[in-house]
Amino acid sequence: MSHLQTAIQVEHATIPPYLTALYSIKSDPQKSNLASYNIIRAVLVEEMAHLTLAGNLLNAVGGSPDLTRSDFVPDYPAYLPTGETDFEVGLEGFSPSAIESFLKIERPTPPTADSVVELEGVAYVKHESLAAGRKQGRGLLPHFNPKGDKGNDVLHYWSIGEFYKAIAAGFKRLADRLTEKKLFKGDAARQIGPEYYYSAGGGIFKVTNLDTALQAIDFISGQGEGSFGRIYDDGGELSHYYRFDQIRQQRYYRVGSDQPDQPTGAPLDVYWDEVYPIRPNLKVSSLRPGSELYRAARDFNELYRAFLHRIQDALNGKPAEFMPAVADMFRIKEAALRLIHNPLPTGEGNASPTFEMNYINGTSA
Repeated sequence: MSHLQTAIQVEHATIPPYLTALYSIKSDPQKSNLASYNIIRAVLVEEMAHLTLAGNLLNAVGGSPDLTRSDFVPDYPAYLPTGETDFEVGLEGFSPSAIESFLKIERPTPPTADSVVELEGVAYVKHESLAAGRKQGRGLLPHFNPKGDKGNDVLHYWSIGEFYKAIAAGFKRLADRLTEKKLFKGDAARQIGPEYYYSAGGGIFKVTNLDTALQAIDFISGQGEGSFGRIYDDGGELSHYYRFDQIRQQRYYRVGSDQPDQPTGAPLDVYWDEVYPIRPNLKVSSLRPGSELYRAARDFNELYRAFLHRIQDALNGKPAEFMPAVADMFRIKEAALRLIHNPLPTGEGNASPTFEMNYINGTSA
């Protein structure tokens, strides 16, 4: 069950970086980044669907999703689940570096490399410094020492796709060992169906047996990196990785004909300077206590924490809470823009959301 709780955490961990970049984009009709805005926004909506499906997976086996634990939201910049030592993801405005980070988050199955180890069909990164990174609270995904290895080597999943491949293998083994009936013992009333969600790029569905569990896993990983080396998922939609690659290459893919990394479609206009110059990875502690920006940052964090509580309630037997969560997202956008539109008094750019759940209202936990 720990892997499934981590899956919920992983899916959420992409949302603050995507949201920050999205809301930093200016709405200039003459130099419009609307295409990039729509791409990032669509991925955000689908990441929420992935989080929901991960919650369904955990509920299906009798677990309880937890979005309010103290370490649920990463301390950005943070290592994410695509190889802890090779990059970190932070909170920054729409920029080439932000898109490069998004591509790393969504990266496909790895090529052959000296740093990659394959065990039981799953690709891992091998690096002795991974354990130190996790001790500092920087990493998310589980890691382990290979059986019989007396050294310091630690294995970490290469990508989100590889992590879900391991989860799928675990479901298959447990269903065979325990039987499906004993494995899928969760209360079906805790499942979130499509009636509680919208615009999920193919929709969400309830997980009640091995077949639907594997469908959910394939949906999540395929929508992120594509399927079997193709640029699109099994539903025929361009995967997240290649949607972001369109922004990097400033050209659309022709779905059904183009090959990976070789878009030949129409140009996609990108204006990197039409962005609010937010300070990356801003912290509440760097703002003057009692100032308007300080209060706005705390208010945002309180609003976001309430949003996570509502999603948790929805995943723990109150699915109707998903509907008001949609309205929460509009308020979150307004609160984010109150920060992003305002320069810092230090002259270091504009403010931005911090996503520090320990800084709320008038106190820090």
